[in-house]
Amino acid sequence: MNIVDNFLNKITMYRLVLYYLFGLIVVATVFGFFNIIHYSPANLAFSTLLILATCWGTNTLFAKVFKAAPNSESVYITGLILALIMTPVAPENHTGIGFLIFASVWAMASKYIFALGHKHIFNPAAFAIALSAVAINQSATWWIGGNLPLLPFVFFGGLLIVRKIRRFDLVVSFSVVALVTIIFTTSNTNFLTPITQTLLNSSFFFLAFVMLTEPLTMPPTRTLRIIYGAIVGLLFAPDMHIGSFYFTPELALLIGNVFVYFVSPKGRFLLTLLEKNEIGTGTYEFVFAPNRAFTFRPGQYMEWTLGHRFTDDRGNRRYFTVASSPTEDTVRLGVKFYEPESTFKRALKAMKPHETLSVSNLAGDFVLPKDPSQKLVFIAGGIGVTPFRSMAQYLIDKKENRAVTLLYSNKVASEIAYKDIFDTAAKEIGMRTVYALTDEKTSMPGVHIGLIDAALIMREIPDYKERIFYISGPHGMVTTFTKTLHGMGIPRSRIETDYFPGFA
Repeated sequence: MNIVDNFLNKITMYRLVLYYLFGLIVVATVFGFFNIIHYSPANLAFSTLLILATCWGTNTLFAKVFKAAPNSESVYITGLILALIMTPVAPENHTGIGFLIFASVWAMASKYIFALGHKHIFNPAAFAIALSAVAINQSATWWIGGNLPLLPFVFFGGLLIVRKIRRFDLVVSFSVVALVTIIFTTSNTNFLTPITQTLLNSSFFFLAFVMLTEPLTMPPTRTLRIIYGAIVGLLFAPDMHIGSFYFTPELALLIGNVFVYFVSPKGRFLLTLLEKNEIGTGTYEFVFAPNRAFTFRPGQYMEWTLGHRFTDDRGNRRYFTVASSPTEDTVRLGVKFYEPESTFKRALKAMKPHETLSVSNLAGDFVLPKDPSQKLVFIAGGIGVTPFRSMAQYLIDKKENRAVTLLYSNKVASEIAYKDIFDTAAKEIGMRTVYALTDEKTSMPGVHIGLIDAALIMREIPDYKERIFYISGPHGMVTTFTKTLHGMGIPRSRIETDYFPGFA
């Protein structure tokens, strides 16, 4: 497990999906060569290259027309999805080639034409396939899901993706509703047969693991994700229909995308750098001016995209918590820089005032409870303090005197970030902060020398069993503190952990 976790922590979600899809193409090609599946390796290679070339060319053209920064990862991910759900064709099959080109063009075009606020509404591959069925009477076969020898690779690779992004709630919701709906809608008295066919000979897992979990068409909170999964699962069932009209996997997903659009923050935002300051050893705060106002809750995160050349395996996108409060006019980002730096972080650190990057996909449930009388404990490790900076500034500006204690761990005092905010919170709203230093002794008041542990929590927060605990930091730290709190008798329902798809 540690090997898997280490691998997942070193790679972005988008790059993982890209490798997964490419791996499926390679496995399918090998299986075709040995006649394990009935698709010609030459046809598969030809179709894949044709789709990728068409997607790249179309995306480049539309990016210039709409003056948008092209994202190569997204292009290749969409292209490989299309290659895995549209039947491979031979070079002499002109009708089939036309279908591949038509779908590829519209998959890319949909990101620009059917987009509001520079954020596409529909899953591009699903939209292209659905449009092809209507416009040119050509449908996808979803062949990747119909070949039993490929199922282990689809399933276990897909599990890695879901584990990376921690969206099991979405996949489980989709799966349970889809299977229950199949049971109640099948005309077969033995419902095990359609269930087995769905699990072994359909697009079920590929849709759930890859297309359903696309970040830009996913809702921002857990409850909405569960509803989204249920909607797609309900319509995915093979016998779901309105009169003579039967739903397809792509239509089920597109209807779910419409739901997501109405319940999610709208659009992509352009941020212009105003200033950057070192606020702790190796930690910088970037202050941006947004091109338009947007609403969020303290503690939520966004996807940050910074175009730069020669990206490493982690790509040009990251998820970061918004460090500013919704009450502030600027957008703040706090980042810890480690050696060796990723290409993204090098490009971020090299940004100069008036340069821009884009953000989108606002999400997260790591937010303050609605009940202001609820007592809280914040536990932060290193740069994991950023959501608590957002919350503290919000409480200060709103003049909310909540019972909050922050336990903030660093190696040395010089690494402490946002101390000015927490000092102000102590004076104005009574928020307590205990700083824990693991590698340095100091006479600074309010400092605990050593790790944050059960003894410290019980000493500093005698009423800890009455509180909700919020934990933010590296994955290993979050896991350790969750176990510690369980050992202290704190139930899982009173522990909130910060998570987004990969610390950067």
